[in-house]
Amino acid sequence: MTRYSIIRIALPALALALANLAQAQVPTQRIEARAVGLTHPAEATLEAVHQATLAAQVPGRIVELRVDAGDRVAKGQVLLRIDAAEASQAVAGAEAGIAQAQANQINAKAAYERTKSLVERKFVSQSALDQAKASFDAAEAQLRAARAGRGQAATVQGYTTIVAPLAGLVAARHVEQGEMAQPGRQLVTVYDPAAMRAVVDVPQQRLAGLASGQIRARVELPDSGRWLDAASVTVLPAADPRTHTVRVRVDLPANAEGLVPGTFARVHFATGEGSRIAVPAGAILRRGEVTGVYVADGKGGFALRQVRAGEPLADGSVEVLAGLAGGEEVALDPVQAGIVARAARNGAAR
Repeated sequence: MTRYSIIRIALPALALALANLAQAQVPTQRIEARAVGLTHPAEATLEAVHQATLAAQVPGRIVELRVDAGDRVAKGQVLLRIDAAEASQAVAGAEAGIAQAQANQINAKAAYERTKSLVERKFVSQSALDQAKASFDAAEAQLRAARAGRGQAATVQGYTTIVAPLAGLVAARHVEQGEMAQPGRQLVTVYDPAAMRAVVDVPQQRLAGLASGQIRARVELPDSGRWLDAASVTVLPAADPRTHTVRVRVDLPANAEGLVPGTFARVHFATGEGSRIAVPAGAILRRGEVTGVYVADGKGGFALRQVRAGEPLADGSVEVLAGLAGGEEVALDPVQAGIVARAARNGAAR
């Protein structure tokens, strides 16, 4: 036997040995039908429990802009200022009106006191006293109106300074410095990231099956793969007459990090328990239109098995609707299992 022939015989054996060694290093899990929590998934959107969109209450040019989207703000912090020149002039005019009203009130009071003294000495008639009293009362009323006008002008002047109503983050800034603000125009949106919730519209017939007791739910964040247990579930006492759905608010745990309003989420409402075959989500291999898992073949290798995956379950695993039976070993690392299967095929080919 030549040296070349010995090498050709040894290579397949070496490849199979390496495949067996690699196969032993691939973690596997025995799949059995087990009792799992059944859920009803529903698409939802995250929103902040405490969120405020601040709008202008007075017209004017925006002269100062102190925050931008993403900035953290404290409650009462100044966010922007609107030109207060017109409001300041209104306050000055109200102050002048008070001064005039005070002068008229002092003059009317003095006239009333003089007329009262003359009536006591029988120099003027009672009608003159009544007229003086009416003038004094009118002056008092004008002074109160002037003071109210000053308070109103001062309140309007306060509307030119926009402050944060809560501590949190700036979600959006809707204006630029130099633009004209009009009453009702949105300026800044602020929200508190420490309290978030998922909002979902549930069909009435589905809600009837959930409302038999306390509703339990978990929230899935598909983009990050995170699962969060709902802190509480609130069903709003009204239905949409067009879609016949009921809005449900699912509060998330306090101080859950990395959540922003508007993010897509999926709420899984618990509906009971049932026997299902499920595999860990990481064991599923997706290649284009093919969804499969690597199953141990009992000979030291793995074979790719195409499966039909169902919805994610509450424990993070994925239900398998077809393609697997109980009692099979599934590779938890499909990439490594694929390498082992390829090495075994190459070794057998030689």
